[in-house]
Amino acid sequence: MPTRKVAIIGAGASGLCALKCCLDEGLEPTCFERSKDIGGLWRFEENPEEGRASIYRSVIINTSKEMMCFSDYPIPEDFPNYMHNSKIMEYFRMYAQHFDLLRHIRFRTSVCRVSKRPDFASSGQWEVVTESEGKQETAVFDAVLVCSGHHTDAHLPLSSFPGLEKFEGWYLHSRDYKNPQSFLGKRVVVVGIGNSGIDIAVELSNVTKQVFLSTKRGSWVLHRVADNGYPFDFTYISRFKQFLQNLLPPNVINFFLERKLNARFDHTLYGLKPKHR
Repeated sequence: MPTRKVAIIGAGASGLCALKCCLDEGLEPTCFERSKDIGGLWRFEENPEEGRASIYRSVIINTSKEMMCFSDYPIPEDFPNYMHNSKIMEYFRMYAQHFDLLRHIRFRTSVCRVSKRPDFASSGQWEVVTESEGKQETAVFDAVLVCSGHHTDAHLPLSSFPGLEKFEGWYLHSRDYKNPQSFLGKRVVVVGIGNSGIDIAVELSNVTKQVFLSTKRGSWVLHRVADNGYPFDFTYISRFKQFLQNLLPPNVINFFLERKLNARFDHTLYGLKPKHR
């Protein structure tokens, strides 16, 4: 029986481990990466690239290395618990080199179309059209794994801000934010209290005249570091905690978690307590 061929779209975190798993199973994978390098979301570039997620220079992951590492290749002990994006890229390169993955990746190659072959009902095969340096190629694969991520498009609802056309300052999406230097001495409002919103507000507070963090409904803020200096996810995500969560009523779980979060700072005092538990 001929070796089954697999197309993998994207060479980020998911694409790399998908590639390695295919090799483990004796399959013949080909990974198509539209950019020049591996890493996907975690590869910092000064200028955002179309079709690829974009991060700011100071980004540190909010998942501990104990929880995020590939199970078959632990992150080195001397790496910090929560890694800067450059350390994550270093780890990905070590992983790719250790398992000899790069030779299976075709860089600067975009996937234009994936479609079922006419005999798909019997063969289960897919037709994949790719483009590289202006030339298109068509190949047949037995399976396709889509590992292209989901942070590629900026959501900037300008219609939600009437009067913006008269605003004399400047505005941008966090996708286009790279460092705080441009905001030196300015008054800035950050809209949204998600991970990047909080991150950017804190960073800007070191150089701006004043920063306002705008949130529609507040949020429960979880710190990276838990009791005794252990990573939060390492401490609270376990089989035993999952057992308790399945055993106890949601109100009881919420009570204990909210008490723990409010011990760090009172969410009501800072106007952050949301209506949801």
